Amino acid sequence: MSTGPGAASAPAPTAYDTQPAPDPGTAAGAGAAPATALGPAPAATTAEAAPRPAAAPRTAPEPGRAASDPGRTAREPGRTAPESGRTAREPGRAAPRKAGSARRGSSMFSSLKVRNYRLFFMGQVVSNTGTWMQRIAQDWLVLSLTGSSAAVGITTALQFLPMLLFGLYGGVLVDRLPKRPTLLVTQSAMALTGLALAALTLTGHVEVWHVYVAAFAVGLATVVDNPARQSFVSEMVGPGQLQNAVSLNSANFQSARLIGPAVAGLMITGVGTGWAFLANGLSFVAPLTSLLLMRARELHVVERTPRGKGQLREGLRYVAGRPDLIWPIVLVGFIGTFGFNFPVWLSAYADDVFHAGAGAYSLFNTVMAVGSLVGALLAARRGTARLRVLIAAAAAFGALEIVAALAPSYWLFALLMAPIGVFGLTVNVTANTTVQMATDPAMRGRVMALFMMVFMGGTPLGAPLVGWVTDAYGPRTGFALGGVISLAAATAIGLALTRAGNVRPALSWHGRHPRLTFVPRENAHEKNREPATV
Repeated sequence: MSTGPGAASAPAPTAYDTQPAPDPGTAAGAGAAPATALGPAPAATTAEAAPRPAAAPRTAPEPGRAASDPGRTAREPGRTAPESGRTAREPGRAAPRKAGSARRGSSMFSSLKVRNYRLFFMGQVVSNTGTWMQRIAQDWLVLSLTGSSAAVGITTALQFLPMLLFGLYGGVLVDRLPKRPTLLVTQSAMALTGLALAALTLTGHVEVWHVYVAAFAVGLATVVDNPARQSFVSEMVGPGQLQNAVSLNSANFQSARLIGPAVAGLMITGVGTGWAFLANGLSFVAPLTSLLLMRARELHVVERTPRGKGQLREGLRYVAGRPDLIWPIVLVGFIGTFGFNFPVWLSAYADDVFHAGAGAYSLFNTVMAVGSLVGALLAARRGTARLRVLIAAAAAFGALEIVAALAPSYWLFALLMAPIGVFGLTVNVTANTTVQMATDPAMRGRVMALFMMVFMGGTPLGAPLVGWVTDAYGPRTGFALGGVISLAAATAIGLALTRAGNVRPALSWHGRHPRLTFVPRENAHEKNREPATV
């Protein structure tokens, strides 16, 4: 921001209009104070605001630049050229992003031009498809063995319980360890778990406690695998393509979600759940191969954090001092705990409400995946991640869950899964991107571990509760409860942001359409103050 004459009258950025802070490891983040989501940047000091002596205009062009360079003004010694329409920046400010940079001018699939990320992306498509097949087969197997939605909730809880218990320690390990070798170990461990469960199921010896143990083992590997994969994305593509790559990762996961449930439904009804587990175990060959084929010299390697005491507390203090990190993490915590218990709800709707079997369960997941894929591609195309988008998407997500809970027919319920998928994925991607881009690279493992711990680790608390409500009061009540809590959380955090950012909503018209914006709140002191004279 300029400290020229026009800067004093410019409105302060609000919490809802704040974009994620530039990555501190990039040129755009070097030397600049970290931006928060809740208020304006600190005022310039007297030395910064004081007018500078005018420098003599340069009469000769710079060495290596043509004299007829259009659109360039003469530079003062030691200063860079100002942007068009802006005054010169004060010393210490980083250079602005050029037009056509990755954030504003990139295409929807621009990060796929990076060879290492392209290999990673293709490997994850195969592995994610197998993961979704195992999720569907696992939930259906538990429901078949026990006939209880609460048992499905317990299985889901056990898979995410390690993230709740050990998630922060996993982030500390990820900041210390090299990411690619770490992923080779975690992916291999999850492959072995799928193969073991396949062997038990195909031989007819599987019991429900076997599924519980397998789910817990996958959760243990995920404690390290999730923050390592999240952090490794920035090492593959660099900070300029980070948002696009994060969005494409979600699109990758959701496109696999389209294929996985459909194939799992066919395999369960045709040959049995054991073959779905076997397919998942073999699918890990693809990501392991992609990791081995990467070129280490092309990675944007971040310096690893040396082993030391108090690193966990250091990460928590870092997040506690950053409101732009706290609010997204709190919101996804509520939604992840109470709003994303679809294995419990959809299996109960397919079996108890519509009496349609495994095919209906697979269809519900597939339709939701279509919506989620659309949401991920829209996020990849969108140039920025804003907190107001996060709040609005979370509110819409909760409201749609309430509507779907009351849907009277099978096909209406199935169709409502698509917009629920769109807004649910928008919440996930927007929060993930905002947190990653606002975090120092040296802290990214710990911050993303906290993010995933809150988002996924809340499931052990919410899934059994939601499963119990679903069994005791019916699937409609359980589904509606999740929607009510998600909507209430979005509303409460939205109100908190408007108060903390000292803004108020304002309705205006953009052409023929209304537009809701947030403008700085004018207090009584400023309203009654007479303009100062010079």
